[in-house]
Amino acid sequence: MKTFPSVRCLIVVSMFLVAMASAFPAQAAEGLNQPPVGFRLLFNGKDLTGWKGLVGDPKKRAEMSDEELAVAQAKADESMRAHWQVVDGVIVFDGKGENLCTAKDYGDFEMYVDWKIHEKGDSGIYVRGAPQIQIWDAGQRKIGSGGLYNNQNHPSNPLVMADNPIGEWNTFYIKMVGERVTIKLNGQLVVDNVVLENYWERDKPIYSTGAIELQNHGNTLYFRNIYVKELNGN
Repeated sequence: MKTFPSVRCLIVVSMFLVAMASAFPAQAAEGLNQPPVGFRLLFNGKDLTGWKGLVGDPKKRAEMSDEELAVAQAKADESMRAHWQVVDGVIVFDGKGENLCTAKDYGDFEMYVDWKIHEKGDSGIYVRGAPQIQIWDAGQRKIGSGGLYNNQNHPSNPLVMADNPIGEWNTFYIKMVGERVTIKLNGQLVVDNVVLENYWERDKPIYSTGAIELQNHGNTLYFRNIYVKELNGN
């Protein structure tokens, strides 16, 4: 049987791709910690550089002296190191302790974050130090993840249930501009430009800047591939 040159080339390329995929099974399955164009790593995949432990809430921190805050931060960081670890390129929380916070504050930004929970898991993403973009067991709650759980005057539930099965990875895309948040979960729009209310001071708008936090409710959590792009030039 005669084989044309173009067919032979296609066969060679196909064999090469198969060989490459088999040579790097872990990377093919999990993906590399590579941010999209214009984004930067918020988690380096190796350690918790750029992260810190949680000290109270924004209102309480603002009332502390520099000395009080330094002492409280040192204690929070010690707790953070005990309960948040990096294992095989993944941030793992053991179910004890407080939230994990970015060392830097952010104003307007876009971000991506992968997360995974166990059955009955409950977590969330704080933006500008405010709760929260909800993560939980959607099958148990009958409401999907991604909603603005603590909103009282603006929509709090997600538009659709877009969660992957428990134990599988999910991906949030979050865009925070001014008071408003847009969220996609696994590529589906779940929050469309909704005001995020100030949980700590209900009579005020959300703070103009604040930490991004990985929240916990006393259960094992997993996060990876965390990328951010600032939109306000800071």
